[in-house]
Amino acid sequence: MSNLANRIEEYLKKIIEQAEDGYIVLQRGYLADFFSCAPSQINYVLTTRFTAERGYLVESRRGGGGYLRIVRLGLDPEGKFQRLMSELIGDDLSQDRANNLVDRLREEDLFTKREAILVKTIFSDRLLVGVTNFPSTLRARMMKEILANMCRDDIND
Repeated sequence: MSNLANRIEEYLKKIIEQAEDGYIVLQRGYLADFFSCAPSQINYVLTTRFTAERGYLVESRRGGGGYLRIVRLGLDPEGKFQRLMSELIGDDLSQDRANNLVDRLREEDLFTKREAILVKTIFSDRLLVGVTNFPSTLRARMMKEILANMCRDDIND
Protein backbone atom coordinates (compact mmCIF):
# COMPACT_ATOMS: atom_id res chain seq x y z
CA MET A 1 0.00 0.00 0.00
CA SER A 2 2.86 2.40 0.66
CA ASN A 3 3.86 2.38 -3.01
CA LEU A 4 0.29 3.23 -4.00
CA ALA A 5 0.11 5.81 -1.22
CA ASN A 6 3.32 7.41 -2.49
CA ARG A 7 1.94 7.57 -6.04
CA ILE A 8 -1.30 9.16 -4.85
CA GLU A 9 0.59 11.67 -2.71
CA GLU A 10 2.93 12.66 -5.54
CA TYR A 11 0.04 13.01 -7.98
CA LEU A 12 -1.90 15.28 -5.63
CA LYS A 13 1.15 17.39 -4.79
CA LYS A 14 1.89 17.82 -8.49
CA ILE A 15 -1.58 19.07 -9.38
CA ILE A 16 -1.70 21.32 -6.28
CA GLU A 17 1.60 22.85 -7.37
CA GLN A 18 0.14 23.53 -10.82
CA ALA A 19 -3.05 25.05 -9.41
CA GLU A 20 -3.07 28.84 -9.72
CA ASP A 21 -5.20 29.35 -6.62
CA GLY A 22 -3.14 27.07 -4.36
CA TYR A 23 -5.88 24.49 -3.96
CA ILE A 24 -7.61 21.72 -5.85
CA VAL A 25 -11.13 20.31 -5.74
CA LEU A 26 -11.60 16.65 -6.65
CA GLN A 27 -14.00 13.81 -6.08
CA ARG A 28 -12.81 10.91 -3.94
CA GLY A 29 -14.48 8.44 -6.29
CA TYR A 30 -12.63 9.89 -9.28
CA LEU A 31 -9.29 9.45 -7.51
CA ALA A 32 -10.17 5.91 -6.45
CA ASP A 33 -11.09 5.03 -10.05
CA PHE A 34 -7.99 6.76 -11.42
CA PHE A 35 -5.70 4.75 -9.12
CA SER A 36 -7.84 1.57 -9.22
CA CYS A 37 -8.15 1.48 -5.46
CA ALA A 38 -10.75 1.70 -2.72
CA PRO A 39 -11.84 5.17 -1.53
CA SER A 40 -10.50 4.22 1.91
CA GLN A 41 -6.98 4.24 0.43
CA ILE A 42 -7.54 7.82 -0.72
CA ASN A 43 -8.69 8.66 2.81
CA TYR A 44 -5.54 7.07 4.23
CA VAL A 45 -3.31 9.26 2.07
CA LEU A 46 -5.27 12.39 2.93
CA THR A 47 -5.21 11.78 6.68
CA THR A 48 -1.54 10.80 6.87
CA ARG A 49 0.17 12.84 4.15
CA PHE A 50 -1.93 16.01 3.84
CA THR A 51 -2.03 17.21 7.42
CA ALA A 52 -1.74 20.75 8.73
CA GLU A 53 1.70 19.91 10.09
CA ARG A 54 2.77 19.09 6.57
CA GLY A 55 1.25 22.30 5.25
CA TYR A 56 -2.16 21.24 3.95
CA LEU A 57 -5.78 21.73 4.84
CA VAL A 58 -8.24 19.11 3.60
CA GLU A 59 -11.96 19.81 3.42
CA SER A 60 -14.17 16.86 2.66
CA ARG A 61 -17.83 16.39 1.89
CA ARG A 62 -19.10 12.85 1.48
CA GLY A 63 -21.98 11.62 -0.61
CA GLY A 64 -22.99 11.71 -4.27
CA GLY A 65 -22.11 15.38 -4.74
CA GLY A 66 -19.20 15.15 -2.36
CA TYR A 67 -15.81 16.62 -2.97
CA LEU A 68 -12.31 16.98 -1.59
CA ARG A 69 -10.66 20.36 -1.39
CA ILE A 70 -6.94 20.28 -0.65
CA VAL A 71 -5.38 23.63 0.17
CA ARG A 72 -1.64 24.24 0.39
CA LEU A 73 -0.91 26.45 3.39
CA GLY A 74 1.65 29.09 2.53
CA LEU A 75 3.98 31.25 4.55
CA ASP A 76 3.32 34.94 4.96
CA PRO A 77 5.09 37.97 6.44
CA GLU A 78 2.23 38.91 8.80
CA GLY A 79 2.99 36.01 11.12
CA LYS A 80 -0.14 34.00 10.36
CA PHE A 81 2.03 30.95 9.77
CA GLN A 82 3.69 31.35 13.17
CA ARG A 83 0.29 31.66 14.91
CA LEU A 84 -1.04 28.65 13.02
CA MET A 85 1.98 26.59 13.99
CA SER A 86 1.69 27.65 17.63
CA GLU A 87 -1.94 26.54 17.61
CA LEU A 88 -0.99 23.24 15.98
CA ILE A 89 1.88 22.63 18.36
CA GLY A 90 0.03 23.42 21.58
CA ASP A 91 1.78 22.42 24.78
CA ASP A 92 2.94 18.98 23.62
CA LEU A 93 4.61 17.85 20.42
CA SER A 94 5.37 14.21 19.62
CA GLN A 95 8.50 13.26 17.72
CA ASP A 96 6.43 12.23 14.67
CA ARG A 97 4.54 15.53 14.57
CA ALA A 98 7.78 17.47 15.07
CA ASN A 99 9.37 15.60 12.16
CA ASN A 100 6.37 16.43 9.96
CA LEU A 101 6.69 20.12 10.84
CA VAL A 102 10.41 20.09 10.10
CA ASP A 103 9.73 18.39 6.75
CA ARG A 104 7.19 21.11 5.94
CA LEU A 105 9.70 23.85 6.76
CA ARG A 106 12.28 22.06 4.61
CA GLU A 107 9.80 21.90 1.70
CA GLU A 108 9.38 25.67 1.99
CA ASP A 109 13.18 26.09 1.86
CA LEU A 110 13.24 27.55 5.36
CA PHE A 111 15.65 24.81 6.45
CA THR A 112 18.55 23.39 4.55
CA LYS A 113 18.76 19.61 4.47
CA ARG A 114 21.50 19.77 7.11
CA GLU A 115 19.45 22.04 9.40
CA ALA A 116 16.43 19.74 9.11
CA ILE A 117 18.54 16.74 10.09
CA LEU A 118 20.03 18.63 13.04
CA VAL A 119 16.64 19.76 14.34
CA LYS A 120 15.16 16.27 13.95
CA THR A 121 18.12 14.88 15.88
CA ILE A 122 17.66 17.38 18.69
CA PHE A 123 13.92 16.56 18.84
CA SER A 124 14.42 12.79 18.88
CA ASP A 125 13.06 10.72 21.74
CA ARG A 126 16.46 9.07 21.88
CA LEU A 127 17.92 12.34 23.20
CA LEU A 128 15.00 13.74 25.19
CA VAL A 129 13.62 10.69 27.01
CA GLY A 130 15.54 10.20 30.22
CA VAL A 131 16.73 13.81 30.30
CA THR A 132 13.29 15.19 31.06
CA ASN A 133 10.04 13.69 32.27
CA PHE A 134 8.19 15.82 29.71
CA PRO A 135 9.91 15.38 26.33
CA SER A 136 6.81 16.40 24.34
CA THR A 137 6.49 19.62 26.34
CA LEU A 138 10.15 20.48 25.86
CA ARG A 139 9.92 19.67 22.15
CA ALA A 140 6.88 21.97 21.78
CA ARG A 141 8.67 24.84 23.51
CA MET A 142 11.77 24.40 21.37
CA MET A 143 9.72 24.31 18.15
CA LYS A 144 7.86 27.50 19.13
CA GLU A 145 11.19 29.24 19.79
CA ILE A 146 12.56 28.09 16.45
CA LEU A 147 9.46 29.40 14.64
CA ALA A 148 9.58 32.70 16.50
CA ASN A 149 13.20 33.21 15.47
CA MET A 150 12.51 32.20 11.88
CA CYS A 151 9.85 34.92 11.64
CA ARG A 152 12.16 37.70 12.82
CA ASP A 153 12.49 40.57 10.40
CA ASP A 154 15.82 41.75 11.76
CA ILE A 155 17.77 38.68 10.69
CA ASN A 156 18.84 38.35 7.08
CA ASP A 157 20.73 35.45 5.55
